[in-house]
Amino acid sequence: MLRVLKYPSPRAERFLKRLLQRIEEYPKKIERYVEKIGQEVRRKGDRALIEYTSKFDGVILEREELKVSEGEIEKAYDKIDKSLLSAIQHSIQKVKSFHEKALPLSWFDSKAPGITLGQVVRPVESAGLYIPGGKGGETPLISTVIMTAVPAKIAGVKNIFLVSPPRKDKSLHPALLVAGREAGVDAIFRIGGPWSIFALAYGTESIPKVEIICGPGNIYVTLAKKLVSFQVGIDFLAGPSEVLIIADNSADPEFVVWDLLAQAEHDPLSMSLLITTSKKLLKEVKRLIPQALNKGFRREIAEESLRKRGALILVDSIDSAFELANLIAPEHLEIMTQNPFEHLSKVKNAGAVFLGAYTPEAIGDYMAGPNHVLPTMGLARFTSALSTEKFLKKINFMQYTPSALFAEAEKVITLAEAENLPSHAEAVKIRLKRREA
Repeated sequence: MLRVLKYPSPRAERFLKRLLQRIEEYPKKIERYVEKIGQEVRRKGDRALIEYTSKFDGVILEREELKVSEGEIEKAYDKIDKSLLSAIQHSIQKVKSFHEKALPLSWFDSKAPGITLGQVVRPVESAGLYIPGGKGGETPLISTVIMTAVPAKIAGVKNIFLVSPPRKDKSLHPALLVAGREAGVDAIFRIGGPWSIFALAYGTESIPKVEIICGPGNIYVTLAKKLVSFQVGIDFLAGPSEVLIIADNSADPEFVVWDLLAQAEHDPLSMSLLITTSKKLLKEVKRLIPQALNKGFRREIAEESLRKRGALILVDSIDSAFELANLIAPEHLEIMTQNPFEHLSKVKNAGAVFLGAYTPEAIGDYMAGPNHVLPTMGLARFTSALSTEKFLKKINFMQYTPSALFAEAEKVITLAEAENLPSHAEAVKIRLKRREA
């Protein structure tokens, strides 16, 4: 079921070649269908949202039911355990503390005589958050509410709107509503699917138009984000979840097994890899995985995931392990070695890094503070986790006094004329003439 590979070897090379081509190829047929949904939303507004919610979610909504009422949100607090509320609030505080430290600031520089340069940081006016509801709306990604809303709030976004597919009784899960309220969401709407993405991008009678849309979804939601990305900002196009564990002979095999399965249970296309220098560890992990699967935790999904994109890879050295990891650029990289912090400098490409045996990826999903909305499919080679910066714009500014402009005027004219842009040159020359007059 789970392939065991020695690297380097022809078999390992073939597997890695397929893995490095894991960027999703979205079927054109599906993309065209999603595009038609967008056209209907643009043309029919709320009516299209109601029709698609009825057709695909089996929920018939009235226009006034699209937005969740304040009363429903308030009642949600009575429907969840106090322990869950406490966990939500604690997670929000941890995420807030981390993201506040990463908040970029405006700056200016006036060291050069007569020249002031700088950058002002401004938040986008509004943000839309897409939160999957899970099966039948019963298992919403509560943690993703926190991971998307808190950075937006810290950035200073004035209006934060959340969309999520309704349950069969028209409601949204009370924990999702509570998490939204606690994290600072301004309005919640009971719509999901690609039509909710188009609603946020274009605006309807009930759904406000936003400047940026964040949050994970299925292929239809992802394609909708792709199609609107020329009109609004998006976080990135996310694919199935990924973990890569680098381990030596000091690693606990049971820790490794459950961290692999924690990713495999997400999706049949999730990627779960162990790269190790220890034959003993590899053999023990291989032995324990079937036993763990027998516990029945989302077994069918995990087994398919391990079969398609799972592997235990033996390498000759830790340096080779990191070379492979940087090539794969995983969403989550766990380092289970003696003195793991010593290896952090070797990491070039990863969405997030988890150091040591007692830092499972699960702590990053819920509680540590760094964002769990991370680049997948190798995108960690050039992009980063969701952060406050995604909700901010950096606006450059400059001011020259006459003498400062005159000091650089001839060089500006030379460059403008070299590019055959005479009006650019003339815009400077006219100011030189004013000085001479």
